[in-house]
Amino acid sequence: MLTYDVDIWSIRARKGRPKPFELRWRVGARPHSKSFKLKAQADGRRSQLMTALREREQFDEESGLPASELVALNSPTWFEHAKAYVLMKWPKAAAKHRASIAEALATLTPAFVSTSRGAPDVKVMRHALYAYAFRAVRREDGTFVSRDEVENPPANVVAALEWISKHSLKVTEAAKPDRLRVALDVMAVKLDGKPAADNTVHRKRMVLSNAMRYAVERDVLTSNPLGRVDWTAPDKDDEIEFRYVPNPKQAAALITAVREQGARGEHLAAFFGCLYYAAMRPSEVADLRAADCRLPETGWGELTLGGSRPEVGSGWTDDGASFEQRGLKRRARRSTRPVPIPPVLVVLLREHIEQYGAGPDGHIFRAARGGRVRSTEYCDLWETARPKALTPTEAATPLAAVPYSLRHAGVSLWINAGVDPVEVARRAGHSIAVLFRFYAKILRGQQDRANQLIDKGLSSDDEG
Repeated sequence: MLTYDVDIWSIRARKGRPKPFELRWRVGARPHSKSFKLKAQADGRRSQLMTALREREQFDEESGLPASELVALNSPTWFEHAKAYVLMKWPKAAAKHRASIAEALATLTPAFVSTSRGAPDVKVMRHALYAYAFRAVRREDGTFVSRDEVENPPANVVAALEWISKHSLKVTEAAKPDRLRVALDVMAVKLDGKPAADNTVHRKRMVLSNAMRYAVERDVLTSNPLGRVDWTAPDKDDEIEFRYVPNPKQAAALITAVREQGARGEHLAAFFGCLYYAAMRPSEVADLRAADCRLPETGWGELTLGGSRPEVGSGWTDDGASFEQRGLKRRARRSTRPVPIPPVLVVLLREHIEQYGAGPDGHIFRAARGGRVRSTEYCDLWETARPKALTPTEAATPLAAVPYSLRHAGVSLWINAGVDPVEVARRAGHSIAVLFRFYAKILRGQQDRANQLIDKGLSSDDEG
């Protein structure tokens, strides 16, 4: 029971005792005492108790401790708390969000330790936390537990988890500003020491903040300490490096080079066409169905996008599939996004559907053995296409390094063509803020055109 009814008495000396200096105090109806070898030690402890009393802190009648010390004494370790947080979030979190939480906690947790002596290899530790400690599995009774508690991990994973469990700080210690600042610095860089992307830092910081909020909910902390830490992520330019975004001629050549790679290339040529001509995300293309397509014999068509199938790995989904069925990014679950498509993509999709039809579930694109097209499959085709479509000099650079470059190229094309940024953002499924952050260089390049239009308007007014 906590109370303000506290008396702290003077120190008394008892000769002939191993610890002759006794500090006595009363909390409620219960007396408490503690003996020390040196008077300075007793004075120091008395000063701590007096400070707590002056700061109007309640004391626990049973233990005699100030409330803050009692909380710290009963605090779980950060590692224990992080595992509890994962299990709390797991049932209602989407598969990709589960993986994101685990990634953030695997980055942060090694920063909340009492020593670095004997620490396992960084990559081993990261794998042990990400793949085992912060991944949940369902028991037969329907409850979730951490994967490492029900499976037999490799020996190096077991050793890593034992080390982190032994040396993990208490949550109350991890919540101190100097400790939090170290963790924030760690999450701001990648394993290779290079700065992490702004959105990655923001996402991991949100996980840390939410985990601290959960500590408040569990009465481990009295408030979220993160807001009191004066910390800013290192500057990182998230704008796309447009030197390495393919131009229309290069994009068309890359899609042709994919088509020329046998049966799989022919099947996935239109897949890459959707990335470029409709600026779709790979997960959106993977979910495209024949019923979503309006493909006239001539002219422009339209795709009505209503979902996505992001690839996340079987360990993060409830059914063991390597992907999950989701709505469109940053939109309500049942919302749709109509995207007009140019005749060149209409032709690609018409030819594809005529040749391959749709799968039993209506999806247009399928893996070689059925099911969702895996990223490894289309990335392999891309790796082969680059040296065929690009010059040796271009292929030696990061130009069109990944298939996602086609989406960047498609959005860039729209902006350069003079499409209103609001419409570009709508078609691409971006927010305006994201569009301006990633495509600011191109958008700034449109200022001259805008100035000319304004000049023309002003001239017209003068003439009138």
